[in-house]
Amino acid sequence: MPEFSPIDFQSLIKDWIKGLFNYAPTIIGAIALYFIGRYIIRFIVKLIKKMMERREVDLALQNFLLQVVRWILHIALFLTIVQVIGLPATQFIAIITSGFVAIGLALQGSLSNFASGIMIIIFKPFRVGDVIEASNSKGTVKNIGLFATTLNKANNEQAIIPNTQLFSNSIINYSKEEKRRVYVLVGIGYSSNIQKAREVLLQIAKEEVKALPEPDPVVYVEELADSSVNLSLRYWCLTPDYWECYFRTVETIKNRFDAAGIEIPFPQVQVHQ
Repeated sequence: MPEFSPIDFQSLIKDWIKGLFNYAPTIIGAIALYFIGRYIIRFIVKLIKKMMERREVDLALQNFLLQVVRWILHIALFLTIVQVIGLPATQFIAIITSGFVAIGLALQGSLSNFASGIMIIIFKPFRVGDVIEASNSKGTVKNIGLFATTLNKANNEQAIIPNTQLFSNSIINYSKEEKRRVYVLVGIGYSSNIQKAREVLLQIAKEEVKALPEPDPVVYVEELADSSVNLSLRYWCLTPDYWECYFRTVETIKNRFDAAGIEIPFPQVQVHQ
């Protein structure tokens, strides 16, 4: 049987310790470079952000560019640390490149979202802070990311929508225009006086403090429904004031109609014997 010479653990440990001491300055230097590099990256990102804010660059474009800059600087920092340690940077670049190719093939949907995010930033169908409706979600745009857009819904719920769904489907932007038309549909009984109801509605619109004076408010007979005559009140207000005007108008209509004796029908069932 072959004989094995005993392992000299003491010499082996000494060699390890010696190598560790010889390599310690390189490791300490790499660690120091990592923390210094992170500080420099934060400084550069803040500097670029201030420059873009000074030039009033669109907020969505700011977020997009800052994310790209962070990625590029962190990759550059990683390759610099690799060179300091003494590893071949060219091989790491080749590995990173092949890794990106493999990830790109595996995540074609994500790349599609990325491309759609770029198109959203370029064509600006909406901006951060706009109220939009898209993909069965309605809310305020909180963030336009590289792959998805975040909406804050009315009840402070977050909706995260892939950019491809936003860019490839219809979008309603409620904040794009400076003013909006308030549209309130109300039904009155067939026995009620249409002209009297019209006068009450027009008076409500004229008394609304946040209604715009022009164009003039109008009231139309919208429909002769099964159990009511439907009237629509229409007037204009500034976009930020829309919901305040709408809810106040609905409540005021109910109170004024009650005071004027104008019937607002509700579903009823008649039983004949």
